[in-house]
Amino acid sequence: MNARLKPDVEHIFEGIAQTRVDTLVEWTTEYWGHLDRLLEHLQSIQTSGSLSEGVVTSIWDKLFTATHNRASSLSEIFLLDREGTVRYSTYPAHLGRNYDQSSLLSSGLLYAREGQGRKCLFGPYGDPLTLSIGPSTSSFHDKMTLLFIVPIMENDQYSGALCGRVPNDVIGDLIQRESGHVYPDSGDNYIFMAKSKLNNHIQPGTALSRSRFEDRTFTHGDNLKDGVRTDWGVVSIKEHTELEIIFTDPATQQLHPGVARTIKNGNNLFVEFPGYSDYRHIPVIGKGVTFQLPNCPDVWGMMCEGDLEEVYRIRGLGWRMLRLYLPLLLISSLLLSVSVFGLMYQQVSQMIAALSVGALSAAFGLIIARVLHNKGTHRHIVHLEQINRFIRINAEGKGDLTQRLIPSEFDNDESQELAKWINNMIDSLEGIMVQVKQAAADVQANQQMLDQSTGSSVGSTERMSNRINDMIRSIRSQLKDIDLAKDVVDEMKVTLSQLENKASEQIGVAQDEVERIGDKMSQISSKVAETNETIITFMDTTKQIQSVLQVIDEISTRTNLLALNASIEAARVGEHGRGFAVVAGEIRKLADLTRKSTEEIHGTVDQIYINAQEAISSMEEGTRVVAEGTQLVAATTVILNEANAEDSLKTQVVDDVVILMEKIANVSKDNRRISSEVESKVKELLAEILNSRRTSTQVVAITDFLQQLVNQFQLTDSRKR
Repeated sequence: MNARLKPDVEHIFEGIAQTRVDTLVEWTTEYWGHLDRLLEHLQSIQTSGSLSEGVVTSIWDKLFTATHNRASSLSEIFLLDREGTVRYSTYPAHLGRNYDQSSLLSSGLLYAREGQGRKCLFGPYGDPLTLSIGPSTSSFHDKMTLLFIVPIMENDQYSGALCGRVPNDVIGDLIQRESGHVYPDSGDNYIFMAKSKLNNHIQPGTALSRSRFEDRTFTHGDNLKDGVRTDWGVVSIKEHTELEIIFTDPATQQLHPGVARTIKNGNNLFVEFPGYSDYRHIPVIGKGVTFQLPNCPDVWGMMCEGDLEEVYRIRGLGWRMLRLYLPLLLISSLLLSVSVFGLMYQQVSQMIAALSVGALSAAFGLIIARVLHNKGTHRHIVHLEQINRFIRINAEGKGDLTQRLIPSEFDNDESQELAKWINNMIDSLEGIMVQVKQAAADVQANQQMLDQSTGSSVGSTERMSNRINDMIRSIRSQLKDIDLAKDVVDEMKVTLSQLENKASEQIGVAQDEVERIGDKMSQISSKVAETNETIITFMDTTKQIQSVLQVIDEISTRTNLLALNASIEAARVGEHGRGFAVVAGEIRKLADLTRKSTEEIHGTVDQIYINAQEAISSMEEGTRVVAEGTQLVAATTVILNEANAEDSLKTQVVDDVVILMEKIANVSKDNRRISSEVESKVKELLAEILNSRRTSTQVVAITDFLQQLVNQFQLTDSRKR
């Protein structure tokens, strides 16, 4: 009767299976994103040391709490160091626990460590701590656990892991939600192991999610919680479905045919009679698929099934109307035949017989129409009006998405199917609206934090801008001083060059005079025999020597004065004039030495003059004085030569100072350019932050408007998905 429904049934189970797989993949991807963003935030605020060492601050607490609130399915987020010790956790009692090579997490952590940054979705596995922490979003709760493991890599080396704990019943809720229960009495979606890579101890066909058999939700037959009674014994669970049972046929002890074919072929669709047996030994049909969740090394399988009888129990409107119409037509035909026979038996006139038959036909037609209306059309109209009213409430844009049609109030026909699919659509719509509402609230909360952070950034940037402006003004002032110092050095170079030229000329004169003294001393030595005339000539020569010594003394005095002025100018330059100050000091020492030497020569000449006067009485004494004078002339020559050499060294030092000041001037030009660029960039940054703040304000307004739209619908707030 319902063979025509087979294509629709195939499409239904294909859609249910694909929707469930997409839901699991999207959920897994979402939670990887939550943990990735948390890790990025932690790494961005980490200034020193290893992140996995557990440097806990109030900022850490806020970040972990915010992620925990957004990722509501997580019951705990914790951080492991390189040795597997818990350094931070949203569940404080977990702190300090170590997961070594023999722990529950060893294979998952090893998989992540050896993969050089490879993430791992580990589980399900039994962890008593999950039971102690408590449930997250599922009304069911036991120790079965899924663990998200994000390895922490520092310098390409594994240094720990960020982990998110999820009670495994959450995935049972994801695939068992109402929108998947098109067949409420039997519709069941459950996950099993198809091919294990990491959890090699789990055999193919082993249950990985809670089954509706455990929920006591079926209206037909037993369930696994109470025990499924079959001719081959009772099949039951002690604690939970996951890992405790393997989906086998109780009659053959072989894998459930749907599970076996799904593992073998990768998928399996079977919706025909006679179906295949389940735990209750009731014929079922459905779709089996295999899939792999993001970063899960194991391949899972999922069966989406329904009882064969429930799926095909529909009795269409055409059949219902035909079943109602045929008996009425038969009765009316019999009554009409009896009436005609009675009229003919009584031999009434043809006119009366015709009128009588017409009247009876009309009466029977009215009766049939009345019965068809009351039992058929009116009933369907009431159902359609009920569906129309339900759709109209939600179509107006302010509907109550918490309401559902009650399929049992409809006949087992197309109207009941329509009611179930409308419920399925409203359930999916409510799930989407709840997610939109949660996302809008999350965006609003984050936007408020962003707005506060932007406001703080504006203030900080303005303060930084003021500080930078002050610094730039200070730099520019220093640059002006450097430019002035360079000009002063240039002037000093010119002045020192002039002084050097003059000093060289004076020293040259002194050298000439000393040579003349030498000549005179030679003449005195050769003509020592000459007495009075030679002595008179020598006395005149000594007078000339005194005048020369006065010139040398004046040169020494002026050199000393110039050295003093050079020291003062070097002091004005500051740190950069320190080397030049040393040179000036050496020049002063040279001037002092020259002065002392001049004084000594002057005393010697005086002594020569006295000796010359005495030479008249003692020629031998004169000879000795001449010898001493010759030695002093030689010493004076050496001193003058050394003074000339010092002048050359002074010139070299001054040149070095000038070169250094030119380099400083070039650097000052670069600093002036860089300071201008920094000032411009700070202004641009301040403008961008202000623009970001305006954009943030606009996003807040848009988010508020989005929440207003969502709040027009009544939603089940307790529902997460």
